[in-house]
Amino acid sequence: MNYAALRKCDIANGEGVRVSLFVSGCTHRCKGCFNQEAQDFAYGKPFTRETEDEILEALAPDYIEGLSLLGGEPMEPDNQRALAPFIARFRERYGETRTLWIYTGCVYEKDLLPQSGGKWHTEVTDAILDSADILIDGPFVESLKNLSLKFRGSSNQRILDLREIRAGKQQKEV
Repeated sequence: MNYAALRKCDIANGEGVRVSLFVSGCTHRCKGCFNQEAQDFAYGKPFTRETEDEILEALAPDYIEGLSLLGGEPMEPDNQRALAPFIARFRERYGETRTLWIYTGCVYEKDLLPQSGGKWHTEVTDAILDSADILIDGPFVESLKNLSLKFRGSSNQRILDLREIRAGKQQKEV
């Protein structure tokens, strides 16, 4: 997997100050995508163990709220497989002291859950979703673009609190 960018002090892609990793590769090809160059799987730099270590160190200061994964598309099957071991390292090191936000053009119920026959569901999807706190789901739809939305680009996108979903509480947006 390649990555397009790493922001070590980001306030735009989740609550609080965050470390944000923009992965490369996306087959959604949303019209009007804000990060179109990252749709190319070969764009950017290789995601290496050294990159993982750099991110884990950047997450250490107390003022860092957590990690955000964006794209490109983190939930592309090949990207999931590359990110799953890193996410496990992230949780092993930080436990619940840092939040994990994942932005995806997939729709949670339709694309990511095995019971729905989700075409984006892989052998590591459940582990990734079990480690995530917040999922921003849904493709960017240019005709629904709304600059006043918090953490989203278009009104069809949802902010799902996966902690609430795992706890069996009603699915709700934050």
